Amino acid sequence: MTYAATADSSLPSVTAAPGILALQRALVWLVGASGAIVFIEPSPYELTTLVSIVVFAATGLRLRLVFMPLLLLLFLLNVGYMIGAIPFMEESTVANWIATSWYMAFTVMFFAMVVSEDTAVRLDMLRRGVVAGAIVASMAAIAGYFNLVPGGHDLLTLYDRARGTFKDPNVLGAFLILPALFALQSVVSDRFGKSFRNTIALGIMALAILLAFSRAAWGGLILTSAFMLALMIVTSPSQTQRSRIVVIAAVAVLVVAVLLAVLLSFSSIDEMFRQRASFDQSYDEGRFGRFGRHILGAQMALDLPFGIGPLQFHNYFPEDTHNSYLNAFMSGGWISGICYPALVFSTVITGFRYIFVRVPWQRTYLAIFAAFLGTVGESFIIDTDHWRHFWMMLGAMWGMFVAAQRYKTPSDPAVSAGPAPAS
Repeated sequence: MTYAATADSSLPSVTAAPGILALQRALVWLVGASGAIVFIEPSPYELTTLVSIVVFAATGLRLRLVFMPLLLLLFLLNVGYMIGAIPFMEESTVANWIATSWYMAFTVMFFAMVVSEDTAVRLDMLRRGVVAGAIVASMAAIAGYFNLVPGGHDLLTLYDRARGTFKDPNVLGAFLILPALFALQSVVSDRFGKSFRNTIALGIMALAILLAFSRAAWGGLILTSAFMLALMIVTSPSQTQRSRIVVIAAVAVLVVAVLLAVLLSFSSIDEMFRQRASFDQSYDEGRFGRFGRHILGAQMALDLPFGIGPLQFHNYFPEDTHNSYLNAFMSGGWISGICYPALVFSTVITGFRYIFVRVPWQRTYLAIFAAFLGTVGESFIIDTDHWRHFWMMLGAMWGMFVAAQRYKTPSDPAVSAGPAPAS
């Protein structure tokens, strides 16, 4: 895996015609923006991604040797799922689950190949698209929660929690973390005008995350923001910039605390906040609670080399796994159970090695890596294996690994270890 991330250091630049480049970049923006609308199936994200794959394949999309380990892991992961699903393929829900898993794998490869070329511009377009989509989703969630849209409360909320353009409030909250990090970066490092606009955007997204009442999203936003800001501080070449990040971050914490106090003065928000913030949740406790199911499921996985099949866990326990790593074992047996964490954690380990590589898109890299790492952690307590933005981030990470080869120097941590010998 180390070799896969460090090989193929000589990458030619994009040579497509200007019109083709403009079309490709516009599609990247559109894919990023459409990822915020997934409450219908097939969602706009599926459609725009499919169109983009076709257009990029026709106008210039290359599968490099360096991506072979990624492709192999994705292939084996889904082969395991298919083997586990054989007894249940007549069930439409299982067949759709398998099809979605394969489609997510295709999107990983798509984003990896797309981001590996014309990297700075395409990442910027992806960032802009994701932020634009996030603002739409956030405003829909806020409007639904406060009944600002006639008849929109039932559509845009679930169990008195904001969900906006998503099916689940938890997924809304998780999706908004990456664009919130993009906005936060601008707040602490850009000039006043751009910083002010992103302050407003960050406020809108933060309010939507609060109203989603997702504990994982609350904790994820706090932890990933702290982690990203710490990385920005240690990688910043300027003492002035480092000081600005620290000062503005401190001011932001005070402003958030004040605004949170104001919002909690509303009884309905305060009541739900206290309920959701409590660690004493019935579905988390007991032998068959969330964490009890993890232990029992892990014991089952050791005795079931082919798993129990996708979407079958609830037939053995009161609820689903709420753990993506366990779900890989239960859905696809030992093949998927090994390949899924191998795929995820090899990406994380390689990601740490590229933090200090000086690339034009380093700031964007830090935000995506922080958000990806947060989702990896969240995967221990919730099923994230079909979250579109998770696979988007994974593919983008691999694309950035490959693109960064042109900027490495012998003193970079990603180089000092050296590639493993080719077999």
